[in-house]
Amino acid sequence: MAAGANVSDADLRFMAAAIRLARRHKGLTGTNPSVATLVVAQHGNGPAIVGRGTTALGGRPHAEPQALEEAGDRARGATAYVTLEPCAHHGRTPPCAEALIAAGIARVVGAASDPDPRVSGKGYAMLREAGIKVVEGVLAGEAADDLAGYLTRSVAKRPEVTLKLAVSADGMIGVKDHGHVTVTGEVSRAQVHVMRAQSDAILVGIGTALADDPQLTCRLPGLETRSPERIVIDRLARLPATSRLVRSARKVPLRLAVGPDADDERRAVLTAAGVEFLACDVHEGHVALPEFLEDLGARGMSTLMIEGGAITAAAFLDQGLVDRICLFCGKGAIGGGGVRSPLTRETIPPGFRLLREAAYGDDTYCEWIRAG
Repeated sequence: MAAGANVSDADLRFMAAAIRLARRHKGLTGTNPSVATLVVAQHGNGPAIVGRGTTALGGRPHAEPQALEEAGDRARGATAYVTLEPCAHHGRTPPCAEALIAAGIARVVGAASDPDPRVSGKGYAMLREAGIKVVEGVLAGEAADDLAGYLTRSVAKRPEVTLKLAVSADGMIGVKDHGHVTVTGEVSRAQVHVMRAQSDAILVGIGTALADDPQLTCRLPGLETRSPERIVIDRLARLPATSRLVRSARKVPLRLAVGPDADDERRAVLTAAGVEFLACDVHEGHVALPEFLEDLGARGMSTLMIEGGAITAAAFLDQGLVDRICLFCGKGAIGGGGVRSPLTRETIPPGFRLLREAAYGDDTYCEWIRAG
């Protein structure tokens, strides 16, 4: 959080409101981040929001022109609160920094900085050169947390990787050879569906796909259309055409990450069912994960949530490719025959810091992010 004489309590309130507004389209804006802008003007009773904008579905238009359009003439002399530095480069439409200038905005309060070299520092510089007062870094950490996928892809050229695990009281995530096992309660499971709705893709290994026959869709009422792309690490294309993943491939995109030794006949059958393939490099008999993530980043993917299983989770952890860890911890024990979780609350790897904790029904939730 920024501090100083140029930041008022009202600035903090309006920026917090803008950050909440930006979450409305999280996971729905294509290769662009979900950003929000609030235009705030002074009235007789104090400051009031006169314009709101969120990055539109698919990524265009951006938040700033939408908020300015709603504000109209009331934008002149007003303050604009932006959750990400306004863009400064020309495409098919003028940059958002120019739109703010043209509308007569007098002051811009910004949260996160944009690492895109076409923008970084340039957006704020354009505003200052036009005589607009600029305050940077207000609630920057909070905004950057919601924008972590976009920021990671901009800097590391790969999506932000979130590892989600449901862990029993005795440190297990399932029972060997028993398919899906319920570890947490209904409230936690609903929260996982919210997380799915905000992700670009969900990933599991072929072992989990074969054992659990999951759907990996968002099934909360009203959010059914927000199911993200599903990805299975399946080097040999072993996923059965009868699986629920394949049978729903024409409704919700399904991609298999396969190696060059995947069977051609199997690929043909799956292709006919609507499955798409991600051709991957193989190292020591396994899909090369760093290169795989780079390919996803090149496709514009910003957020990837890993939902299982133990072997896949451990592989991403061992190679330092996990950016965020989300543990849902149930109160019940699994006991003998359980599949041990690759990590628990007590064994979080070095380099992560606890970000938030919550209670979902009888379960506890903890979230860590990579310290940086």
